[in-house]
Amino acid sequence: MLEINEQAPEFSLPALDGTLWRLESQGRPTLLVFFETDCPTCRLTIPYLNRLARELGEARASVVGISQDGERPTREMAEQLPIMFPVVCDRDLKVSRLYDPLAVPTIFLLDRKGKIIHTQTGFDKDELNLMAELCCEEAGAGRFVIAHPHDGAPQSKPGCTSRHLEPAMEGDPAAVADLYVKRGARASRIELPDSIDPYDYLMQAGVSDPLPVIPPTVERVRRCLERTPLPPEEVIGLIPPNYGAATVEKIAANAVMAGCRPELIEVLIPLVRAACDERFNMHGVQATTHFAAPLVIVNGPVRASMGFACASNVFSNVTRANSTVGRALQLILTNLGGARPGEIDMSTLGNPGKFSYCIAENEEESAWEPLHVERGFEPDCSAVTLWAAEPPHGVSEHNAREGRQILRAISRALATVWSYRLCIGVEAMVVLCPEHVKTLRRDRMTKQQVREWLFENTGIPVKEYTCEGEGTQYVKFYKEAVIDGEPCYLKFQDASAIKIIVAGGTAGKFSAVLGSWAAGPRGSQMVTYPVSVPRP
Repeated sequence: MLEINEQAPEFSLPALDGTLWRLESQGRPTLLVFFETDCPTCRLTIPYLNRLARELGEARASVVGISQDGERPTREMAEQLPIMFPVVCDRDLKVSRLYDPLAVPTIFLLDRKGKIIHTQTGFDKDELNLMAELCCEEAGAGRFVIAHPHDGAPQSKPGCTSRHLEPAMEGDPAAVADLYVKRGARASRIELPDSIDPYDYLMQAGVSDPLPVIPPTVERVRRCLERTPLPPEEVIGLIPPNYGAATVEKIAANAVMAGCRPELIEVLIPLVRAACDERFNMHGVQATTHFAAPLVIVNGPVRASMGFACASNVFSNVTRANSTVGRALQLILTNLGGARPGEIDMSTLGNPGKFSYCIAENEEESAWEPLHVERGFEPDCSAVTLWAAEPPHGVSEHNAREGRQILRAISRALATVWSYRLCIGVEAMVVLCPEHVKTLRRDRMTKQQVREWLFENTGIPVKEYTCEGEGTQYVKFYKEAVIDGEPCYLKFQDASAIKIIVAGGTAGKFSAVLGSWAAGPRGSQMVTYPVSVPRP
C-alpha cells in the first residue's frame, strides 16, 4: 500500500457520467476513495464523504470514488445511496494494484501537489474527522465535524479485502474477467425415486421448518434465477452463526421452499445482505435466549408491484409476499446459518415471528416521511429494513380526541419494554395505525415531535426502585426527569431509540409497541438496504 509522503501515481479511468477522469496536479486537495459495491463498511462510509464533499465544494477539494466493480453494480450503488461525488470504475483493477489498498474502504488524501498526506482503511469516526480536518486545512477552509459520536453508526467497523487481493478460483476461466465476483459451490442435486414423498423427505432431511415446504425442483429454482442478473454461484453473504455461504442459487432454493413467487428473489437478495451486515449482529440475534426475531419492513414502490401488505392484518397471514419472504429469510438463517431451535437458537420462549416476520409500511396513510426516507433513501427507491424485534404489544385507545392523549397510552406500553425497571440500552418501535395518525396529523405533530414527546414522557417512577430486581443495578446511569409531577427515570437513552412507522388498516384505533433486543454497537442496530428491481 502506498504510504504517506509518497507521490500519488497519475491515472485515468472511465467515470459514470461517460467522461474520462484523470488524476493530475489538481491544485487542490483530493480524496481517492477505493470501494466495493457489496461491502457494508463502504456503504456505511460514503454518506460521511458525501457530507465532506458537500461542505467543501468541488472548487476547494475533490472527492473521487474508485469502484473496484463493473459499471452496472457501481451505477446501482451510486443511485441508491446516492453518491454525491464523481465515481470512476477500476474494472480491471490496474489502479487498485498501483495503490495497493489492503482493504476497502481505503481513502488516500492528497495535497495540492498530489503527495499523499494521510490514509485511512475501514470505518472509524475519529479517523474520518481527522481526515476532514486535514482536508479543510489543506483547502484553506474552516473545520467542521462529519462524524458525530451518537448518530446511530458504530464508532468503527473493519472493511473487506480489496478486490485485487482476492485469489482467482483455480481452473475458473471467468475468474480473470470477473475477479470481483465471490463464488461458492453450486447447490447439490438430489433425485428421488417415485416411492419417496418429497415433502416428507425434505422434512426428515432437516431443511424445512416444522411446516411442509415446496420441493425446490431444478425448474422452480431456474425460474427464480431468471429474475436476477447475478450468477447462481455468486455469494451474497455468509450467514451467521455458522457462516454458510448464501449463494444466489441457494437463496433461490430457499425462496422456492418458502413458497415465494420467482420475482421475490429481487427482494430477498438485498435482505440477505442486510442480514449479513455486522451492524445488525445476526449472530447475537440468532443465539440469544431473548424473544427477538428479525423483523423485515418493506418500503417504496416494490410494496405494490410485488403485493406486500401494509394495511389490515399487516402482522398476520394476509398476503403471499409478506408470508413467504419472511419465511424464506428464516429458512436461509436456519439452513445456511445453522441456528436451529434447541441447538444454537436457545430462545427461552421464542417468537412466532420465527416462522415469518415481514410487514410493509402504509406510506399512503402516513402524515410523515416513510422509514426508508428517514434512513437516507429517496422516496421512489424501494428498500428493506431489518430490526431485531419482540412480538407486537397492542395499544388500544379509542376515546382520545387529542394526539398527546394517544401518545400517553403508548408511553405506558413503552415503559414495559424488555423489563419495567430496565432503562437505556434498549430500543422500541411504535407502529401507529392510520386512525391514530389522523389525530396526530390534525394536531400538526411531526414525526420528530411525536418521537421527542414519547421520549420525554416515558419513564419509570423512582419509587419503583426501592427493592432489588432487574434494572435496579444500573440506576447510576439513568437520567432523571419529572413526568406528570412525579420523579422518574427516562426509559430510553435518547429520542432516536424510538422508531416510528405507520401500518395497519384504516378501521380501528389499535397501534402497537415492539421491544428490541439489546441495542447499540454491542447489540443489534437497524439496517436498511435498497431493492433494485431490474427494468423491463
